Amino acid sequence: MSTSQEIGNISLHGTKQGIISISNVNEPYGEGSHDIVSIGISLNGKEIAWKSHIPYENLDDVIAILQKASKDKKKS
Repeated sequence: MSTSQEIGNISLHGTKQGIISISNVNEPYGEGSHDIVSIGISLNGKEIAWKSHIPYENLDDVIAILQKASKDKKKS
């Protein structure tokens, strides 16, 4: 049985009530499936409009690419 535990929330820039919600999900695809990080976007602070599931095995690479994107954007 899949369970979710919230790790944290971030205010979504450019919205009045939007949030980025980050959670750990255990066995997201059924018994024995690997845990993932779930990143949800809510424009109104309630209903999740978009969601991404990232396996923990890919998390460091995703973070590195996001840091590169942030650095490159600051240069431009």
